[in-house]
Amino acid sequence: MYIQMLLQHREFLNVLEQEIEQLAMHFEEYEILRSIPGVGSKIAATLISEIGEVTQFSHPKKLVAYAGIDPRIYQSGKFTASINRITKRGSTKLRQTLYTAVQCGLTNNRNAKLREYYDKKRSEGKPHKVAIIACANKLLHWIYAILKHKQKYTA
Repeated sequence: MYIQMLLQHREFLNVLEQEIEQLAMHFEEYEILRSIPGVGSKIAATLISEIGEVTQFSHPKKLVAYAGIDPRIYQSGKFTASINRITKRGSTKLRQTLYTAVQCGLTNNRNAKLREYYDKKRSEGKPHKVAIIACANKLLHWIYAILKHKQKYTA
């Protein structure tokens, strides 16, 4: 009984994934985002749905703030904190999707530019997750640029 329910849920999810991909193909941004190494069909569809129209952001840093991966700086008087965290004030789903996209881009060196940036951050002494968030920030800047100019990603 439970196996049959599981199989029905899996079949339903496959149908939903196909519908999402068919709907996403109607957007020209879909193919532009798919040109980035490490960004597949699900990630591209999620990015389109979470970002919306990129023209609503006048600067890439505003898109980064919308995603909630901009650093929060603690200051009080002459004190400035040495440990800064991300704000997390934006879209949780967008943050998760960017994290996944960076992980996919780094595996098997799919995205050489991203791997080079990650290695640079690691050589500066940054921990793994801090370097991943820095890569997500960089990736979001690239996404902003290619969507703004409506050109595919070139390495």
